[in-house]
Order: sequence, then C-alpha cells, then structure tokens
Amino acid sequence: MQGQYNTLNTAKRNQGGALGKVVIVVFLLAIVSVVGMFLSHMNSVPNLDEEAKAQWSQVQNQYKRRADLVPNLVNIVKGYAAHENETLNQVTQARSQVGKINIDADVLDDPEKMKQYLEVQKSLSSSLGRLMAVAESYPDLKADKNFLALQSQLEGTENRIAVARRDFINAVKRYNRELRTIPGKWVAQFLYPDAELRKTFSVSEKEQETPKVEF
Repeated sequence: MQGQYNTLNTAKRNQGGALGKVVIVVFLLAIVSVVGMFLSHMNSVPNLDEEAKAQWSQVQNQYKRRADLVPNLVNIVKGYAAHENETLNQVTQARSQVGKINIDADVLDDPEKMKQYLEVQKSLSSSLGRLMAVAESYPDLKADKNFLALQSQLEGTENRIAVARRDFINAVKRYNRELRTIPGKWVAQFLYPDAELRKTFSVSEKEQETPKVEF
C-alpha cells in the first residue's frame, strides 16, 4: 500500500514538473515573441517619417517645375495675344505668390501653412487653366512649336504632381498607421515619445483633391 502511495506521489511530482517546464517554455516564447516584435519595429517610425519627408520633397519638386514653366509660357502667349492682359497678369501674379510660400519637411504638421501652400498652388492651377482656354482662340498660337512643347511639358508635370501627391498621402498613411497600431504604437511611446500623427494636405477631403489644369 505504501509503495502504491509513493508511486502515485512520484507520478504527481513528475507531472507537476513537466507542467512547470511547459509553463516556463511558453513564458520564454512569449518574451522572445514580444522582443522580436519590438526589434522588428524599432526603426519603423523614423524610417517611415523619412519616407514621408522624401515624398513631400517630390511634391515640392514637381510644383517648382511647373512654376518654372510659367514665365516662358506667358511670354509665348503674350506674343500672340498681347491684349489678354488680365489673364496674363493673373498667371504672373499667381506664380509670384507660389514663390513666396515654401513648406519644408519639418513643418508638415502645420495645417495653416499647408493650407496657404495649397491655396496658392490651386490659384496657379486656375490661372493656367484660364490661360489655356485663351490659347484656344488663337490658332497661330496653338500651332507654335514652342507653345506646343511647353504645353506638353506642363501636362506631363501636372501628371507627375498628381503621382507625387498620391505617393505622399500613402507615405503619411503608412507612418500614421505605425503610430496607431500595435506594436508600433508601443515602440513609439517608448522610443519616440515626441512622434505625432502627420496630416497629408488638408483635413478637408475637398482640399485634398489635386488641382488640375485643363488642356
């Protein structure tokens, strides 16, 4: 009887020891998993932040490229439609306003400056659209090789602006998602407490629409 009792106790001890080992293994695996997730996201916030800044630079580059086309475009139109002073002046003034406002990557989270920047770009888009409408009334202008070349460059630039804006918006979404979701949220709170959600172009969906020049 005593032997059976000892055997039973031994079995229980062995069972308890095995269960304890399983618990320890599970605990260690959980720690390794958490550490692994932490390490895999350790640099995600700064990397995604740099990606968003790089995409913003592309947006600015394309807007600048468009602004650089304006003086030559105005001069060519002026040669055929000198009396269209109002439209020509509007384009020139809009281009001048664009040059006065610049947003670098460090102030992307300033909604007011972003709004001002987009407003002047939208104004230039509208002015260029009116200029192209004026050109329709002048067959000789429409046939001018220099005008056609600039028109083609402008159209290509508008397309690149749309692509750059889209890529920037997507980059910001990836960055914001990292700050909102786990484990990125935990990593950011621990390593990058100053990291904040970024805005794209505006809180308004209407203002996020890409201004277009009609050709």
